[in-house]
Amino acid sequence: MSLSDAAGMRLSRFGFLMGLYAENFLKLQRVFALSSALPNSMRSSVDDGLDLCVDILERHPYTLEIRLTYDMLDDETGARDPSAYLRYYMDARMAEVTHCYIGRNWHDVLGLDATARTVVGHRLKMNVFLSKWLDYLADLGHSPFTLLEVASEYSDKEVAEA
Repeated sequence: MSLSDAAGMRLSRFGFLMGLYAENFLKLQRVFALSSALPNSMRSSVDDGLDLCVDILERHPYTLEIRLTYDMLDDETGARDPSAYLRYYMDARMAEVTHCYIGRNWHDVLGLDATARTVVGHRLKMNVFLSKWLDYLADLGHSPFTLLEVASEYSDKEVAEA
């Protein structure tokens, strides 16, 4: 393949999504230095009035299930909002947003008959949101040095619905 052929190639939406997963892993690593040795519940405060909560909901040998949210409660549901539920693959060095609302998986949002193109588009939107949010958090000064362990504050109901 010549250089002119390579310049004309377009990255597929799926390829872009995989690249975004890798980029989000690196951003999460830079902002929070996530590892399996971290406590289940942490809070980061940078004196902006919005504490950031990082909860490790599940631990697997090579994967962490994480909730990233502000310490604000939604008036209707009583749950923390906005929230992003993440799957952090330590072996593959990728991180993806699985959903952004309690109990709202892709089939709840898109329906069971969603096309692959629709699902990939939805995943792109959620993961672009995470990428921008992580940039914003880093710009505010959130870092591994601002994370402090706190007592676990999420309820069993919230974890079960996630």
